[in-house]
Amino acid sequence: MIKIRLEDIQDPQDLKTLKTEDLKTLAVEIRGKIIEVVSENGGHLSSNLGVVELTLALHTVFESPKDRIIWDVGHQSYAHKLLTGRQQNFRTLRKFGGMSGFPKREESPHDVLETGHSSTSLSAALGMVTARDLKKEDFNVVAVIGDGALTAGLALEALNQIGHLEKNLTVILNDNEMSISNNVGAIASYLARLRSDPAYYKLRDDIEFLIKKIPAIGERVVRAVERVKGSLKHLVIPGVFFEELGYTYLGPVDGHDLESLLSYLKRAREMDGPVMVHVITKKGKGYKPAEENPDIMHGTGPFNTETGQPVKKSSRPSYTKVFDKKICQLAAQNKKIIAITAAMPEGTGLKKFAQLFPERFFDVGIAEQHGVTFAAGMALEGYKPVFAVYSTFLQRAYDQVVHDICLSNLPCVLAIDRAGVVGEDGETHQGAFDISYLRHIPGLTLAAPRDAADFENMLELAVNYHGPIAIRYPRGETPEIPISKRQPVRWGKGELLTDGDEVLILATGNMVWPAYEAVQILKTMDINAALVDLRFIKPLDHALIKDMVQKTRFLITIEENVLAGGMGSAVLEFLAAEKIELPTMNIGFPDRFIPHGKADELRRELGFTPEKISQKIYDFCQGEKRGKYEKTARYIAGGKKVFPFKK
Repeated sequence: MIKIRLEDIQDPQDLKTLKTEDLKTLAVEIRGKIIEVVSENGGHLSSNLGVVELTLALHTVFESPKDRIIWDVGHQSYAHKLLTGRQQNFRTLRKFGGMSGFPKREESPHDVLETGHSSTSLSAALGMVTARDLKKEDFNVVAVIGDGALTAGLALEALNQIGHLEKNLTVILNDNEMSISNNVGAIASYLARLRSDPAYYKLRDDIEFLIKKIPAIGERVVRAVERVKGSLKHLVIPGVFFEELGYTYLGPVDGHDLESLLSYLKRAREMDGPVMVHVITKKGKGYKPAEENPDIMHGTGPFNTETGQPVKKSSRPSYTKVFDKKICQLAAQNKKIIAITAAMPEGTGLKKFAQLFPERFFDVGIAEQHGVTFAAGMALEGYKPVFAVYSTFLQRAYDQVVHDICLSNLPCVLAIDRAGVVGEDGETHQGAFDISYLRHIPGLTLAAPRDAADFENMLELAVNYHGPIAIRYPRGETPEIPISKRQPVRWGKGELLTDGDEVLILATGNMVWPAYEAVQILKTMDINAALVDLRFIKPLDHALIKDMVQKTRFLITIEENVLAGGMGSAVLEFLAAEKIELPTMNIGFPDRFIPHGKADELRRELGFTPEKISQKIYDFCQGEKRGKYEKTARYIAGGKKVFPFKK
């Protein structure tokens, strides 16, 4: 008997003729491959190990890419990639220029939607089936969404319309009892009741069987039977949420039992109208360290496969660790401080806060919009809410920041983690836009620390500030900048770190350190550069900028944000308003999405290293000098050339 191997599967069609035992063999091999590659490259481990059997069953029953399979969030798509012709490149997972850790349309026709943020699958799936029906085409659409993602407003809005339109659509509820951390809220409790009472399903089926045996002897009897059916249904399980919304509900089914999965998915495929298949899976399935610590190993760096322990430990504290320590110190001193997270207490550094101050810690689930407005409500009643959130996820709550916090000038703190280059998670996770979408909001203060000490001081200022304030800080270790003296952090004030009379560099946040090193390199090129750490992007320190630009010949701004609407734009707006003309170069993200790769690799590619920054500045100054020289020479009587700048 020939044993099936993963290398034999180059297309989902290769699964169609396999026996269940063959699929089980593949499941073991797929888990081994995922553990092997993620241990080397880092990645999302727990969630991917939990959906191996579900992925095999989906590709066995449905006809991808004709049938559309949408992976919500996308951090459970590794098995999907292995089964859709991408085994050969799997070792390049999350590497610069290699395979994305999320569904990527340019990678494969089997990736029908680019997903990196949660709760988008249902809306997109409904759009696809509606377009399918308008075009009178014939294919299935399957949306795989987690129980955590189902708490988001976007998912609930789509869930509601799907039931209303009654389109043929299959929703797979991948219920692993957690998103990144344990799920919270009424929906999570409801799903727990569904999981814990399988007796309901047998009783429900028995009641329906008996009702069907009763002869229909008139409308009154039929209505009475329906009332009995409904009342019994609600007696056994309160709510019957999905059926009341218009779905045919199937499950719960063991997400690691291939026979059951295949049976349920085949039934769902043949049914009319929206179908909800409730699948119970275990995060980290098949790998003990991930099963025991699914939150820690949700997104992991390289690790030892035998122990599950990380290969590399940081020598300096990360910004997230600094936040963790400082916010707990401040909360111990001020009982009005409230901490809020959107399903990420570990990732945002609030796990210790939750342990020390459980009555003042709130995990709102994957619901950033609600989290911001919830913070506004707390602030209205005299509390000081601190919402810790990744830059890329705060994008989802933009209107709430404007309408619910800033319009009323409420004293809320937005602790914006992962600002700037994030790394291997790629386009959907890079914190590239927060300066641009925040600095134009009236009344909002926006700050960025250059190191741990500045961050601690900014947090202390923030919790005592009377209006809305956002602090953006990067992923990774805090640097140690060798500045002999440090000015205290004052609202709206920058700090001059090095003086010089030829080039003025205005930097912010984690770009201050490479800018400082670039200044040292420029000295070897006979260019004297002044460096200002702006500290505050809004309000800008207009007085300091105006004073410094009068002493310099060239102006450079450096930020880890898109140039459009960023800190450099704010500086140019100020110069224009003051009618100050100065050769200026803005350094920041280009007008494109930043791909995945190690953060250091991406910064080199983007030109954010000290060497590349100094070379850019040198080339810019030399180019400006040549341009001024040529322009001036044309207007000098007698052709005498006068170089207007020092060489």
